[in-house]
Amino acid sequence: MSATLITVPLAEMSPRRKARIGGVFYLLTILTGIYAQGFVSGRLVITGDAAATAHNILTHESLFRTGFAVYIIEMACQITMTIIFYDLFKPVSRSMSLLAATFSLVGCTIKTFARLFYYAPLLLLGGEHYLQMFNPQQLQTLAALFLKINDYGAAMALLFFGIYALLKGYLVIKSTFLPHWLGVVSVVGGMGWLLFLWPPLGYQLFPIIGILGLIGAVANIVWLLVFGVNEQRWKEQALASQASIWR
Repeated sequence: MSATLITVPLAEMSPRRKARIGGVFYLLTILTGIYAQGFVSGRLVITGDAAATAHNILTHESLFRTGFAVYIIEMACQITMTIIFYDLFKPVSRSMSLLAATFSLVGCTIKTFARLFYYAPLLLLGGEHYLQMFNPQQLQTLAALFLKINDYGAAMALLFFGIYALLKGYLVIKSTFLPHWLGVVSVVGGMGWLLFLWPPLGYQLFPIIGILGLIGAVANIVWLLVFGVNEQRWKEQALASQASIWR
């Protein structure tokens, strides 16, 4: 898939191929995020128990490092997906598509930076000589604190992803080449992520928010991979947008 992107410029791809490639990176974003958060961080990080968390990290250091690598791959996939969707939705509204992409890229930047705090416990618990002035309990507490900051950084990014989902949903609804209901489920998911404006509420309702967001993501991914977009309508809307001064 990456070879396709390299050998065929994005502007020269057919709309349906763009949609399907975007769907692939959308799927990779979801799968890598679920793996890193659910099967690595969720397994090793014990909320409220710094000592147990430190023990798990040191015992399963390779798995913890793998989680960090997968987190970075997740963001690389999401950035690629964002650029593809920006190009795909330009015929609907160039300015709105650019605004949506900007919010997504800001969210990716915040989330990528937050992952430095995920990696920090490896440095704190690694036994370096310059850390000998701290006792083990202090280092474990600091490691737990950095993991908490990582979580809150990711929650902050969700706010920007929520706005992105709202704007992308609007673009889908206004488009003529995708079914409107896909836009509606995107808007519903985006409204859920905005609850992280108050993190305690967002975390409390996360099981519901996460399910709604996952349903919307799966619906969009399946449609993009199976059907792509209606190329005839995409081209008609692209011609109409070129003739309009309101873009």
